[in-house]
Amino acid sequence: MKKLWLVLLVILTGIVFLPGCAKYSEHGNLQNVGMLTEKPIQEEAWERKAYHGLLEISEAFDVEVYLKEEIQTEYEVAKAVDEFVQKGVNLIFGHSHLYGKYFMDIAELYPDVHFVYFNGNAYADNVTSLNFNPYAMAFFGGMVAGEMTSSNHVGIIAAYEWQAEIEGFYEGVKYQNARAKVHINYLNRNDKKKAMEIYDEMKEDAVDVYYPAGDTFSRDVIHQASKDKLYAIGYLTDQSEVDPKTVLTSTVEQIDQLYQRIAEKYNERELQGEVLSLDFQDDLIVLGEFSADVPQQFQQTVRKAIEDYKENDILPLSNEK
Repeated sequence: MKKLWLVLLVILTGIVFLPGCAKYSEHGNLQNVGMLTEKPIQEEAWERKAYHGLLEISEAFDVEVYLKEEIQTEYEVAKAVDEFVQKGVNLIFGHSHLYGKYFMDIAELYPDVHFVYFNGNAYADNVTSLNFNPYAMAFFGGMVAGEMTSSNHVGIIAAYEWQAEIEGFYEGVKYQNARAKVHINYLNRNDKKKAMEIYDEMKEDAVDVYYPAGDTFSRDVIHQASKDKLYAIGYLTDQSEVDPKTVLTSTVEQIDQLYQRIAEKYNERELQGEVLSLDFQDDLIVLGEFSADVPQQFQQTVRKAIEDYKENDILPLSNEK
């Protein structure tokens, strides 16, 4: 009856693939690893960091790893998963929230495979969702921006309106500098041209510290801020290498390290189907290098605030001058 159900599923949808016949070792630990990305790894920092994590898994565990880029539709996901399984893959990363629904739909067909994806609330016995908590990360970045603005105008250029970084950064700026005005604009897409138009508009409003919260355009904004002798907070990766003076610090999500840690958990049979929330306490969210322009005393203030947060899980509530 189960085989009949699977065949009917193929006929009705035209997109679900039958489970592959690859043989897995009896202990069930990590064998080979596959990764799906929504965009090309050369174009986005988010994808590049994932790919680096995949390579680190290969080296650390001496396994074969496979990457498929620009996988976006249910058909493409189903086909890619089946191809991975044929190659002995038993741990598959989907590097986007996009893959959550697709993995949930096919997970039962591959009980010997564990699926991992980002930014979702759905999970199953062999499906895990990873969620960075960017609020605190952005809060501390906002503190730096609030301290370093001379004009008392700080700008957030966000890719999407729903990003938790927006509120966290806003609260951090206001905590550190109640006089500062925070200008916020959303692209609701990753569009470099639109991001630069917003940058120019904010510059006319005297913004002198920018937080470009989108991996597609953050480097472009930082490059322009550097030319204009303004400041920026790096996003997703430590972007001090773009300009160590302009980039006051960066809000960093260590995706590559996270993926290696997930592979370790799976290899030790400790990875469960659940929703995981990751923060500073996991040492997977950090602030990047500080610009030399940020006073040493204030750097220590921020580091102390981060250590207090890691210990107590409570952000500063007020900053009475």
